[in-house]
Amino acid sequence: MAWTLDQLNAATPAQALEALDGVYEHSPWIAEQALAQRPFRSLAHLKHALAHAVRTASTEAQLGLIRAHPELAGKAMVAKSLTAESTNEQSKAGLTQCTPEEFARIQQLNADYNARFGFPFILAVRGPRGAGLNKQQIIDTFARRLDNHPEFEVAEALRNIHRIAEIRLNDKFAAEPVLGNDVWDWHEKLAEHSDPGFAEKGQLTVTYLTDAHRACAQRISHWMRDCGFDEVEVDAVGNVVGRYRAATPGAKYLMTGSHYDTVRNGGKYDGRLGIFVPMACVRELHRAGKRLPFGIEVIAFAEEEGQRYKATFLGSGALIGHFNPAWLDQKDADGVTMRAAMQHAGLCIDDIAKLQRDPAQYLGFIEVHIEQGPVLNELDLPLGVVTSINGGVRFVGEMIGTASHAGTTPMDRRRDAAVAVAELALYIEQRAAQDGDSVGTIGLLNVPGGSINVVPGRCQFSLDLRAPTDPQRDALVRDVLDHLGQIAARRGLRYTLEESMRAAAAPSAPALQHHWERAVDHLGVPVFRMPSGAGHDAMKLHEIMPQAMLFVRGENSGISHNPLESTTNNDMQLAVDAFTQVLHQLAEEQQP
Repeated sequence: MAWTLDQLNAATPAQALEALDGVYEHSPWIAEQALAQRPFRSLAHLKHALAHAVRTASTEAQLGLIRAHPELAGKAMVAKSLTAESTNEQSKAGLTQCTPEEFARIQQLNADYNARFGFPFILAVRGPRGAGLNKQQIIDTFARRLDNHPEFEVAEALRNIHRIAEIRLNDKFAAEPVLGNDVWDWHEKLAEHSDPGFAEKGQLTVTYLTDAHRACAQRISHWMRDCGFDEVEVDAVGNVVGRYRAATPGAKYLMTGSHYDTVRNGGKYDGRLGIFVPMACVRELHRAGKRLPFGIEVIAFAEEEGQRYKATFLGSGALIGHFNPAWLDQKDADGVTMRAAMQHAGLCIDDIAKLQRDPAQYLGFIEVHIEQGPVLNELDLPLGVVTSINGGVRFVGEMIGTASHAGTTPMDRRRDAAVAVAELALYIEQRAAQDGDSVGTIGLLNVPGGSINVVPGRCQFSLDLRAPTDPQRDALVRDVLDHLGQIAARRGLRYTLEESMRAAAAPSAPALQHHWERAVDHLGVPVFRMPSGAGHDAMKLHEIMPQAMLFVRGENSGISHNPLESTTNNDMQLAVDAFTQVLHQLAEEQQP
């Protein structure tokens, strides 16, 4: 029989410890420490307490926990000496039914991994959906992680142990993340659509107004109707707009959503998570026959990534009157203009100006988004409340020195353009770190016509400088440009520099940010505040209405814009629950 949190909170220490037996493999000390934090407000609270016990343990204790786990398809499985939990997990993954070739491959990987790291390979084989990875996915992950740095791999092993524990707790408490599963499944189905040239390789790429893009729009429209939205349309730029009306006519709307286009060979969750989470919330309202004092407008933005055309944030920009008519004459790699693509898709270009929203009709804009970074993953936290979307400035430049013979030019007489840019890169690394939350990158570095035996006379480079507030960003830019001038003067070089982009920071509206904080706290999860280093649709809506964002932890060290981008059904469930809480809070505020 499944346990309940009330039973666990009321149990004696011995009973509670017995209830959590097997959650962490052969390591009762974790449950002992976590149980000292009773009473638990939620299963998420319990999970965090357990993870925190591991996080604050000594390195020796952490390694002991890792080594307490069996190898995958290893000696313990063959000898049938696995714990009941491990037996169930490895069986569901098909590891008890390996072909001789698969078994030999896994055995070799086990040997190589143990030789490199000194502990067994740990993988939550039931996967991010909880239904189980297949054998090929397990083997591919095994091989990929062999290349990790040892310190990183210790952390990755512990993160997988926490996921194993989370699934085991779900089983013990009969806690199925039903809505998280639905959100997960929507992502999987939408990822069936991909552009030619990528679909054949099993890669996800959906760029503006391709066949795959339009298929995604139709599928999202269909799901919105199934969820009970009162109005669903594809607007003049390809945004899919679903509206769920308020309890009374004429009430304001809460706007939410994110983008459904992707980068090339990208992940399934960037943007799309912010569409499906509110869709699930609206569906539950519809099923309950419930209306709120405000309407909900969910928008699947057609274009945010700027992949097919150089028109980043086209979808959300159109809603604030920032559609640039000059974009219509841009051509893609095949020579197709945006105008022609829009006409082919049946969009009415003349109606684009009508898309501009009146901010007086809205409570604001909120957005759920996968973090796209490692912070939440490293802290073992499922959710993060965004305080600001970083402002940024980009430059393209060229350092100019003198090309000379690499063998005959003494080191103290060189005018090396590449070394100067390298020195600048090191300064940016040090200067941005001083702020704690500023970032700086030289992402492009090119020596035109470079040769192995020539001191570089020219070096082309880019600068990308970001910070949570405009004053902090401007101070970073000022210091970097000053140092650039000093480097050039000291080395006898000159340079050119052109600003190519400037975006203002978008601080979260305090009231909406507080709603997210209250929602996260209600779930029993620590409230963690963080800036967003990446740009999002919310920063466009910020120009006309209040906005605030919620981040959801990414798996695989939070990697994004990559096929390895992932999150779990449990974290998706928490995002749905947090969004629902925000709706309840706003509804209470709007009551007369």
